[in-house]
Amino acid sequence: MDHCATIPIVPAASPAPAWDQLVLPERVHGSLYTDPAVFQAELHKIWFRTWVYVGHESEIPNANDYVMKSIGPEPVIMTRDKQGEIHLLHNRCPHRGNRVCMTEQGNARSFTCPYHGWTFANDGDLKGYPFPSGYEGVDRSKLGLGRMARLGNYRGFIFGSMAAEGPTLEEHLGPAMRSIDALCETSPEGEVQITAGFLKHKVKANWKFLVENETDGYHPSFVHASIFEVAQSGIGTLYGSDSTAVSRDFGNGHTENDLRPEFRKRGVPLSWFGTTADKLPEYTASMNAAYGEDKARKIMIDGTPHIMIFPNLFIAEIQIFVIQPLSANESVQHVTALQFKGAPDLNRRMRQQTMGSVGPAGFLLADDAEMYERTQMGVQMRNPEWLFLGRGKHRERRDEDGFLIGDATDEVPTRGIWRHYRSMMEAA
Repeated sequence: MDHCATIPIVPAASPAPAWDQLVLPERVHGSLYTDPAVFQAELHKIWFRTWVYVGHESEIPNANDYVMKSIGPEPVIMTRDKQGEIHLLHNRCPHRGNRVCMTEQGNARSFTCPYHGWTFANDGDLKGYPFPSGYEGVDRSKLGLGRMARLGNYRGFIFGSMAAEGPTLEEHLGPAMRSIDALCETSPEGEVQITAGFLKHKVKANWKFLVENETDGYHPSFVHASIFEVAQSGIGTLYGSDSTAVSRDFGNGHTENDLRPEFRKRGVPLSWFGTTADKLPEYTASMNAAYGEDKARKIMIDGTPHIMIFPNLFIAEIQIFVIQPLSANESVQHVTALQFKGAPDLNRRMRQQTMGSVGPAGFLLADDAEMYERTQMGVQMRNPEWLFLGRGKHRERRDEDGFLIGDATDEVPTRGIWRHYRSMMEAA
């Protein structure tokens, strides 16, 4: 990931904002997207406190592999040691603060600081330093690289937390685990692989605009109209006023657009992918062999989830987005095609469609990026001060599992995100 444009992490000098006066049930204040002090508070209250998605274990498949990642603007090295254990290490030498790794990914048993030659094992332990006679009596065990306070792995998805205490990863994810399960089940071998490489898109916009947009079912008919006209997959009907799809608030800031009702109406396997089973015969045969024809058919009709896992992981049917905030008005989206173990023909199409939608010549992400930056400019104006989030409030309802849902175009997810945001910002 891109870590060049990081910012100093310093406590906000001003008193904490009155969050209950800035986040209301149906509106939020524009300063929440523009105020640098708010951004600093978010780093401490959200990004450095909750569970944050870092990477996938398939990105470091071999002993001594590593890849550069981040938690917010903070650079992190995700490594796999010689025993196969995964570590999340702060990319900062404990001697004089220099970065010990500047390469995006590779295979290394150790990292050497270029400033004074301190060398660290890929599990973070200090191995040694030049001219050791100058360090007589120093306890080397206390001078290793900083480690993430907690590391969690759910079905290959690696999350890190800088907080030593707090909810477990399972408690944080809650019902979002079922969506990850459904995603993995789309593979004949039950495993996702993140091996296609990342595209990076920097936008001059606050990270929360990106989080809100990922499960906003109101904008696609307008922002992505040009794509829908040529896609020939019926995707435009998923977000229309007559759609049977629903928007959902899972709690803990996790939200989704549940498109399965529309796919089930069609009853056609792989309709979610804009194709038919006969065009992916190898994948279809592998799924039937793995799950049996009935279950395989159901999985291939329902498709993959469209879920935003707070604060930074968006699973978007054929790809994942990882959101990285750099400042109050600058963010990076890291996006890659999903790959499913044991599905080479589907994977090939996944890569092609990802490049077509979010690659350098793709329209999908370019359309969204334009909206992000225009909105960021807009909220800097003083009148009106507030953003209205009340669409569909009158028809919010509970589903059979007790989660708040609304129509496909309703702002149930956005309200859910802000409720969780306020609870985190107000917490001691």
